[in-house]
Amino acid sequence: MNAGIIGIGRYLPEKIVTNADLEKIMDTSDEWIQTRTGIKERRIAPDNIDSSDMAYFAAEKALKDAGITAEDIELILVATVTPDYPFPSVACMVQEKLGAINAAAMDISAACAGFMYAMVTAQQFIKTGAYKNVLVIGVEKLSKIIDWNDRNTAVLFGDGAAAAVMAPVSEGRGILAFELGADGSGGKHLYQDEYIIMNGREVFKFAVRQMGESAINVIEKAGLTKEDVDFLVPHQANIRIMEAARQRLELPEEKMSKTVAKYGNTSSSSIPIALVEELENGKIKDDDIIVMVGFGGGLTWGAIALKWGK
Repeated sequence: MNAGIIGIGRYLPEKIVTNADLEKIMDTSDEWIQTRTGIKERRIAPDNIDSSDMAYFAAEKALKDAGITAEDIELILVATVTPDYPFPSVACMVQEKLGAINAAAMDISAACAGFMYAMVTAQQFIKTGAYKNVLVIGVEKLSKIIDWNDRNTAVLFGDGAAAAVMAPVSEGRGILAFELGADGSGGKHLYQDEYIIMNGREVFKFAVRQMGESAINVIEKAGLTKEDVDFLVPHQANIRIMEAARQRLELPEEKMSKTVAKYGNTSSSSIPIALVEELENGKIKDDDIIVMVGFGGGLTWGAIALKWGK
């Protein structure tokens, strides 16, 4: 049974924080940030909106897009590293907010690769026939774990959420292949103490190598070639890392999603937020071959080759 996306939606906070805004509170500049990251602005959630709220807003849109009700959902998977509380899980809080009374619920912690991990987990339940409709959400309120005095990390991150309803899809569509991986020895390069701590140089080297390798590997696993790829949706962390992945796939610029300038790095929600953007822009159409690839703290990585459509 092929598992694919039958509905998708996102939520982005209204508040926009530009590079010019950051210039006023720390020793940085718009030119410095844009040159090194490609980021121009990011969204920041207000104090009264937490991860479970953003996840719920995105989930409602995904359910509407899929044409199903909350009671049709049998499992909720939330990828996040910024839960409201250590427990209950964000997934359980979303279950209550939605009224998804028939759904099991759990969170997945794989940092920026979390949405890939959650999608693949959903796929396994659907392929075995255990569940039909699985709600997969990526959500982060990174603003609450950012040290706004650390110019090396504060300029990078934003808040947001996106949700996808995964279910059986027609033959040949849905997830064609995946790759998940981890290297715990690299965990010291990107972690949360009180705030996000990052060794930017080491993470950059890892990401440039891993994003390209994973994208190539997942294409080969799917029995495809680079020429078969219609669109690349990479984790929106840094334009230079994204460009390295695009070049490995030998794709033209217009075939890669670039939302990093508007939203910054939103961790587990960055890939699905970008996916919604490109669907709205008409850049992704039925039967397009899409490669999604991400990396994150852990260190973790994940890639999916997917044929779009129900």
